[in-house]
Amino acid sequence: MDERTGVFRVYRVVNAVPHINLFDTAATRLYTVYQSGYGERQPAVDDLRTGDLVEATLGGDPDDSDEAWSLLSFERRDRVAMDFAVDTDVPAVAADLWEPGLERPASTVLEEDGEPVAECFVQPRAPLPGGTFVPSVLTGLVPMESLLTELPGIGEPPTDAIFIDPDAPDADSYSYPYGVAVLFTAAADELLTEFRERYDLAADVDNRPEYDPYGL
Repeated sequence: MDERTGVFRVYRVVNAVPHINLFDTAATRLYTVYQSGYGERQPAVDDLRTGDLVEATLGGDPDDSDEAWSLLSFERRDRVAMDFAVDTDVPAVAADLWEPGLERPASTVLEEDGEPVAECFVQPRAPLPGGTFVPSVLTGLVPMESLLTELPGIGEPPTDAIFIDPDAPDADSYSYPYGVAVLFTAAADELLTEFRERYDLAADVDNRPEYDPYGL
């Protein structure tokens, strides 16, 4: 068994898939890790959420792509609280930001009392697996580690993120060719509350949509 030690971003899948995805922030590699079977350490594993940043050691066989790795040890260093709203309307700022034919994410800074506190991104579906947005976020397939480290338009790290998909994760077709990510800094207050209330997102509640992202 080989071991990998480093700093990883947690991408929880859903209850339908008994694994956790861990993104190696230095090697930019995604590891699939068992979610259960940790004995007395199981409650700590169960407490992990998408957006957590952990220092961890993984054990596994790099030559066996069908076998998941295991969490040998880990310590949570930080957390970007992530919320998900699907099959809903997109905020006007995102609709205004989108331009037909856009091939790369575009963003704009959002202010509160004249101060920059958040950044809104539109993510084209075209480069994502199957065109799905939220499933790609949840499984770690949207490259965003640089955004979770520092928002480019503000120069500060985000503390909260809301991912908005105007269509359901298992939709056969899409009403919008993009998904929306709104990332908030620690300075955000009323703006974050407004977004949470608009999309009915209670704080500290796991609101991942229930589906099998690998069965789509």
